[in-house]
Amino acid sequence: MVTRINPSILAADFANFESELSRIRSADLVHVDIMDNHFVPNLTFGLGMVERLQQVSPLPLDIHLMIDNPERWAPGYAEAGAYSVTFHAEATTEPVALARRLRQIGARAGIALKPGTDVTPYLDLLDEFDQVLVMTVEPGFGGQSFMHETMPKLAQLRAKVHSTGLDVWLQVDGGITAQTIEIAAAAGADTFVAGSSVFGAENPAAQIDLLRQGAASHRHGAGNLES
Repeated sequence: MVTRINPSILAADFANFESELSRIRSADLVHVDIMDNHFVPNLTFGLGMVERLQQVSPLPLDIHLMIDNPERWAPGYAEAGAYSVTFHAEATTEPVALARRLRQIGARAGIALKPGTDVTPYLDLLDEFDQVLVMTVEPGFGGQSFMHETMPKLAQLRAKVHSTGLDVWLQVDGGITAQTIEIAAAAGADTFVAGSSVFGAENPAAQIDLLRQGAASHRHGAGNLES
């Protein structure tokens, strides 16, 4: 299982994105949180910013849409060249159709679940997605504490992916540190969004290495964590 670390620029210095991105070259993707002040009570970036980030980023963009009406807006991010576009299950009534549209454009299609959202309806739809994002905090704000109660949901997803042999990335986002990444990896995550713990570090590259090592050594099925 490959371990991916995707630093969230929500924790970066907004006035110096290009230099901030250069500090995380050893990461796998750049996680970009798009918030509309409707689906979540915060406002961040839009399509124009993503188009500019696409031009200067040394890494592919992992877009997380925390917005209403993703059917209207999500395709634009795929057309802008984003590697991955994830929308929220709670914001759409046609998740499969939207995922197919994103794939048709050329992006990986992801679906995100809030902490309180039941995963069961989506377990038999996993082949329609390239990634499932399990929110380990309530979406909308950075710097929140990791919610351990989301781990059974993640374990359900890992069991389904394992039993079907699908190539679906399982991502976690919220409160990821050197300690909590081990918990999430043991539950089945392979892709980790880390904001403050990376951009707040004196040496982001060393922190990325630390996170990657912690996840890899505790990943689901490794050693005494076999289940």
